[in-house]
Amino acid sequence: MTDSFDFTTYLSPFTTRYGSHDMRSLWSEENKRLLWRRVWASLAKAEAKAGLVTKEELADILLHEKDIDVAASQKREEKVYHELMAELQIFSKQCKIGGGKLHLGATSTDILDNTTAIQIQKSLALISLRLTKLLLLFAQKIHQHENTVCMGYTHLQPAEPTTLGYRFAFYAQDLLLDLQTLKTTVLSVKGKGLKGAVGTQASFVSLLKNTHYSPDQLEKDFLHNLGIDAMPITHQTYPRKTDLLVVETLANIASSLNKFCFDYRILQSPLYGEWMEKRNAERVGSSAMPFKRNPDRAEKVCSLCRVVSSFFPLAWSNSSLSLLERTLDDSASQRIFLPEAFLALDDCLINTTILLENLEINTTAVARNIATFGQFAATEPLLMELVKRGANRQTMHEIIKKCSMACWEQKEKGQEVSLFDLLAKQVTIRRFLTKDELMSLANPRSHIGLAKKKTRNFLRQLQKVL
Repeated sequence: MTDSFDFTTYLSPFTTRYGSHDMRSLWSEENKRLLWRRVWASLAKAEAKAGLVTKEELADILLHEKDIDVAASQKREEKVYHELMAELQIFSKQCKIGGGKLHLGATSTDILDNTTAIQIQKSLALISLRLTKLLLLFAQKIHQHENTVCMGYTHLQPAEPTTLGYRFAFYAQDLLLDLQTLKTTVLSVKGKGLKGAVGTQASFVSLLKNTHYSPDQLEKDFLHNLGIDAMPITHQTYPRKTDLLVVETLANIASSLNKFCFDYRILQSPLYGEWMEKRNAERVGSSAMPFKRNPDRAEKVCSLCRVVSSFFPLAWSNSSLSLLERTLDDSASQRIFLPEAFLALDDCLINTTILLENLEINTTAVARNIATFGQFAATEPLLMELVKRGANRQTMHEIIKKCSMACWEQKEKGQEVSLFDLLAKQVTIRRFLTKDELMSLANPRSHIGLAKKKTRNFLRQLQKVL
């Protein structure tokens, strides 16, 4: 516990590389111990109202509430093998008058779980701020590109035209759902309160016997001091279902970010070439290949999104495998996955925002892909028109398919050929359409359906929420 933390020992990537200073501070050793002491002080305040702690004892406790000494506590932990008790003993020793009343009636998780609930609430608030900022940026991009027609791709193959605004709206719709889910999750995050060893408040019933205070009133005052609510029913810990809901919410956000960043990586590939992250002159894409413009920031987000999703089974196990009133096999994993899930997602939101802010649209590539593949996309409105004029859908589909495949084969050989020129030579099609009518259907930009209308409707909905 007393090892020095320098570059001669293992440091977590989350120590310096991933996540913001704000998020790291929330989960720091210093903040955790300050919160422990705040919880102890809140308990002392409530017990002072109940007549169990004198004014002098309370004043002494409050005087030393923030005098943490991490090194001394960790050194003490080596002896007692109990992290919270080590901190309590140091705190108690500092309080010459009131130290003997610290932790009165409480069990460890009365302190630990209320602290964790506060950390989760503050972390979710930070995630909410970042997610809202990203959605506002998406709203700008949706508005900016609501008329930008581009190729849509299904199965990673050219499909039909869409608009870039509509594509952005899809990503934003997922994130908006995530934000709404997050707000619901926040309401479910509550502390343990003062429930004692197995949740029955037995210690506080004994402590408050023959006083004018009830355990419920003591807990109410305690929670008021902390500014949180408590679960009505607990065992030794708050229900680990809470952690599962929190991690599920974070994993859902990670899923949405991964979808956007994965698409970003695909569209940055020269084979598509439509998107590109703005890069400064000194940025290096590859140590071996100086020409590379790798989508490394988007790749990092996708990698960290996997990390966030990997914590879901751990949270599930802690919720479902905590036996009877409590087993301690949740503790070690919880102290890893809760902070790291928040830190990883924090980093993902920060970098996705940077990616969207610095997104460059290669309009030349967008136009090239429309010109190359758009003629194939225009076959659907052609098929619809032929059927409306009395043609057999299946027959027309087969003819259009054969012409399309022939056109693809010639293009793959480097030959320039127009699909609609091939279609115009089909006698069966010409029975229903003149050549001029046929060619009027060849413009793929007219085949975007209700993309613009739907985009504008969603944008209005998004702006109301934000």
